[in-house]
Amino acid sequence: MTSSANAGERTRRVFTVSELLAGLASLLDDQVGRVWTSGEISNLHRARSGHTYFSLKDDLGQIRCAMFRSAGARVPFELEDGLEVEVYAEVSIYAARGDLQLIVRTVEPRGTGALQLAFEQLRRRLEAEGLFDAQRKQTPPTLPRRIGLVTSPTSAAVRDVLEVTARRLPGVPILISPTQVQGAAAANEVAGAIEAMRDQDVDVVLVVRGGGSLEDLQAFNSEVVARAIAACPHPVISGVGHEVDVTIADLVADVRAPTPSAAAELVVPHRDELRSDVARGARHLAMAMGTLAERLQARLHRESDALRALSPATRLATQRTRLSAAARALPQAFGRHPARAEERLRGAALALGHALAGHPRRARSRLELAARALAPAASRGAERAGARVGSLVARLDALSPLAVLGRGYAVARVERDGHILRRASDVEVGDGVRVQLGEGEIRATVTGTEPG
Repeated sequence: MTSSANAGERTRRVFTVSELLAGLASLLDDQVGRVWTSGEISNLHRARSGHTYFSLKDDLGQIRCAMFRSAGARVPFELEDGLEVEVYAEVSIYAARGDLQLIVRTVEPRGTGALQLAFEQLRRRLEAEGLFDAQRKQTPPTLPRRIGLVTSPTSAAVRDVLEVTARRLPGVPILISPTQVQGAAAANEVAGAIEAMRDQDVDVVLVVRGGGSLEDLQAFNSEVVARAIAACPHPVISGVGHEVDVTIADLVADVRAPTPSAAAELVVPHRDELRSDVARGARHLAMAMGTLAERLQARLHRESDALRALSPATRLATQRTRLSAAARALPQAFGRHPARAEERLRGAALALGHALAGHPRRARSRLELAARALAPAASRGAERAGARVGSLVARLDALSPLAVLGRGYAVARVERDGHILRRASDVEVGDGVRVQLGEGEIRATVTGTEPG
C-alpha cells in the first residue's frame, strides 16, 4: 500500500493558478482563435486610457469584452448600451480575475450599416444642440461681390461651378480653398478649408463635391466638418453629391443645394433676371416720381391760392365786399324796428278801442300809457341797431388794408403784370411801377435798384 501511494505522488502534475489560466488561454488561442459573436451591448464604460469595456449578452448568457483604443478609433459609430452588434474578437482569459473575455478587434451594427448608424447618431446629437435650427441660419446675398469655394481643385464639381457662374453672370470673382474630399484625412482637411474662409473677403461660401457612395461622402458626414460650417461667419451653401444624397453638411449649412451646379445657380443670379429686375425697378421709380410730382404740384397750387388769399389786394376786395353788404343791411336795420313798433302800437290801439268802447276816458288813459311805453322801446331798438352797425364798420375799417396804407405804408406792383414787389431784383431799370397809397396811386419808372 505504501509503495503504491508513493508512486502516485511521484507522478502527480500540479499546476499553479497562473499556469492553468495561461494554459487555458493558449488552448483557446489554438483551438478557437478569433470568432464573430453577436449580442447586445451592456455595462458600457470608457476608460481615460481610451480603451472601452462592455458586456455582450443574449437571453441565456453574457461575456465581458475589451476593445483597445487603436481598435476603437476604427469604429465609425458610437457604441451605446442596448445596441445590437456583431464583434470580431479573440477569445481569451483575463488572468487577474480568471474571467473569460473577448478582445474586440472590429464592431459592426446589426440590421443597419455602420456608416448609416454613425450618420443617425451624429444627426440626433447635432439636432439636439440646435445646429439645424432655421433661426441660426443666414440668408445668402442676392448678388455676391466675391464667392468662396471649398472643394477639390481637380474635381468635376469645381468645373461645374465655374461653368455655371461664367454662363449666368461672368466676372464674379471666386476664391478656391482647396481640399481633399475623400479619404481618411478628408474630414479634417475640409474643415480646415472652411475655417480658412473665416477671414477672407467673401460674401458666401460654397462647399461642394460630386456624387458617390456613403463611404465616399463620409467626410461630409463628420462632426468636425459640421461644426466648421456652423462656426463660419459667412453664409454657407452645401452642394454635396446627387439629389438623393443628404449629408450632415447639408443639414447644418444655411442653404442646401442638390448638386454643385445647383449651388452655383442659387448663389449667382442670371444676368437676364437682373436686367428684368432693373427694368421693373425703373418702372416703379418712374411711377413713384410721377405720383410725387402730382402731389407736389397740387400742394403748390394750394399754397399759391393761400398766398393770393393773403395778398393786400385780395384782402382789400374782401373787406370792400363785406362793407358793401353791411351798408345795404344798415337801412333795413334802421327801418325794421320803428316800423315794427308802429305796427304794434296801431294794433294795441285798435284792440284797446274795441275793448274799451264803453269807457272813453279809461281807454284814452290806457292808450296814452301804452304809447308812452312803446315809443322809448322803438327808439332804443333803433339806437342799438345803429350802434351795432357802427361797431361793425369800425371793425371792418380796422381790418382793412386801407387802414395800413393810411398809416404811411404803400403797395408797389410791376405795371406789366400787376404782381406785388417784394425784392428789388423783381424789376429792372426802365420798368413801370404802380404805387398804391392810402389815398390815390402813383405811377413811376425804375431808374435804378439796390439789393438787400
